[in-house]
Amino acid sequence: MKISCDIKGKIALVTGANRGIGRAITDAFLHHGATKVYAAVRNLDSADSLLERYGDMVAPVQFDLAKPETITAMAERTDDLHVVVNNAGIFKASTPLDSDAIEALELAIKINLFGLVRMAQAFAPVLRENGGGAFVQLNSIASLKCSSNFATHSASKAATYSITQALRDLLGQQGTAVLSVHPGLIATDMSSTAGLAGSAAPPSLVAEGIVAALKSGDFHLFPDAMAQRIGQAYRSFSESVIEADLAEYKTENHPVS
Repeated sequence: MKISCDIKGKIALVTGANRGIGRAITDAFLHHGATKVYAAVRNLDSADSLLERYGDMVAPVQFDLAKPETITAMAERTDDLHVVVNNAGIFKASTPLDSDAIEALELAIKINLFGLVRMAQAFAPVLRENGGGAFVQLNSIASLKCSSNFATHSASKAATYSITQALRDLLGQQGTAVLSVHPGLIATDMSSTAGLAGSAAPPSLVAEGIVAALKSGDFHLFPDAMAQRIGQAYRSFSESVIEADLAEYKTENHPVS
């Protein structure tokens, strides 16, 4: 069942709203009629340019995915919102054979995966109380296709995509739309760090795609050209398995494991 969410008239929270994709999402939400955006950032001063542009339509809130207490405090402060965008994350990439592979994987799991779970736990009740709304998770094409050089990052994103699938089911029961966003190469600090910025698409492409996907009730968004190529190939499997109700396949003798 599709659940749609029109951003017009909504109050949203965007993590990592001060730059890159998060900034573009904030701009797009306000352009399309959101009444307020909570800009969740580690350093409140980093949201000054948003305040200069939008005034009291933006409310900076301090948070850090590595500090669970800041997520809880943020949820208590933003109890009037309708849309949560979990955009913040970390890019810590190693191959499985690198000496720092375990360290890189532990950090990526701590921030990207545990951070998502904590955000969902904190904000599911808020969204429920305010009529359902939407929860948007920034995953990646790396969640579907692992590059050996970025294996630990891909593993963390594959894990967040798995959790996002569970959230679609669980939050859907309370009328909350869940959107899994899978960008490819986007012009952000993260892509620059990975040495991939040369052919990257603008962050606005992701932001506008989120607005449209929420309105149409989609579960997946593949916003840019690279992501769309993967999305096209993945569509049949997604429709038949990921987005399907597998209860019909369960039998007494052959349960789904």
